[in-house]
Amino acid sequence: MVVAFQDIKPSAFRHYLVISVEHIATVKDLRRRAEDYSLVSHMLNVGQTLLHRDAPHSMEYRFGFHQPPFNSVDHLHLHCLALPYTPGWKRVKYLSLGPLGGFIEAGKLLEKIKPLIPISKV
Repeated sequence: MVVAFQDIKPSAFRHYLVISVEHIATVKDLRRRAEDYSLVSHMLNVGQTLLHRDAPHSMEYRFGFHQPPFNSVDHLHLHCLALPYTPGWKRVKYLSLGPLGGFIEAGKLLEKIKPLIPISKV
């Protein structure tokens, strides 16, 4: 289960946060498990739905998570951004720093936590 709301200090034209109700501190606590993969997939789906509804004319969307040590809150939350960044300098907060952390795109995270055993469709 997740909750979504607008960021109180938006970094883009539209900026939502989608958070898990269950406490998960950071992306580093996610594993290659069906439940983790399903949670992140659901978070992404909720964020995409919100942005396509509220910012349908945006030319670019970004969806991702800050990784330690660059996360400001120890509770898993997906940033859903309809660009442009406002102000423009805030784009630096959403750069990937490779092995150092930084921002990881939701799709990249899903690749990392995809279960090795296929997920059965119910």
